[in-house]
Amino acid sequence: MIQSPLLIAQITDTHLFADSHQDLLGMPTTDSFQALLEHLSRLSPQPDLLLLTGDLSQDGTPESYDRLQTLLAPLGIPVYWLPGNHDAELEEMERSLTHPLFFPDRSFAAGGWRFVLLDSQETGCVHGSLLPRELNRLDRDLNQHSEQPTIVALHHPPFQMRSDWLDTSILQNPEDLFAVLDRHAQVKLVLFGHIHQEFHRQRRRVTYLGTPSTCIQFEPRSRDFSIDSKKPGFRLLNLYPNGAWNTQVKRITYAQQLDLAAIGY
Repeated sequence: MIQSPLLIAQITDTHLFADSHQDLLGMPTTDSFQALLEHLSRLSPQPDLLLLTGDLSQDGTPESYDRLQTLLAPLGIPVYWLPGNHDAELEEMERSLTHPLFFPDRSFAAGGWRFVLLDSQETGCVHGSLLPRELNRLDRDLNQHSEQPTIVALHHPPFQMRSDWLDTSILQNPEDLFAVLDRHAQVKLVLFGHIHQEFHRQRRRVTYLGTPSTCIQFEPRSRDFSIDSKKPGFRLLNLYPNGAWNTQVKRITYAQQLDLAAIGY
């Protein structure tokens, strides 16, 4: 008998503001996020959980996190999250994200899978790094749960994107992450945000996936900062208890005239 998969939605880089009318390069991020959630609410079946992979806020304010919770609450779906470079520090986010559907767990199990969420923030920097304590926590968790297929999630990509301006802000110590992952055969997927575009790469036995933003999209392989015309999106993943999985990126219909002259990301 084939068991039903766990359906998760990865949502990333919402860039919400304290002021719901404020925009990012001409994109009203609250409006685009609402449009995406309306699309998500019509899915059947509904996701079993939502995984938010950072830059949930653009200004790191409690008001922006209140808005995030208010917008997601009607879905009634459990939410797990991690911080990005635009977010407040992890402890401040934990004080703000207190809705009963928002879970602060850095690792958890669901649908026969293990999830480990990493904090790649480096204070005051756009780029990311994984401190020894995060790498050690990852290694311990993988040692303790070696029989469960596992997803690791963080905000910053551990690969260059072949995009000159964006490659200055990736994870600065990817080899430290790879050294841990290479020791643990149960890791199937690594999910991240930050790059505002779809990305897929295989390294050894692990698949690495980047997901579009819910607002503006970055032009792939661009020398200078450049906005893509692709629509906002999110990622769906079906996870089977035996470690099999499949995924697709969903784009929404949302039209907005962007301010391409503004370079303020």
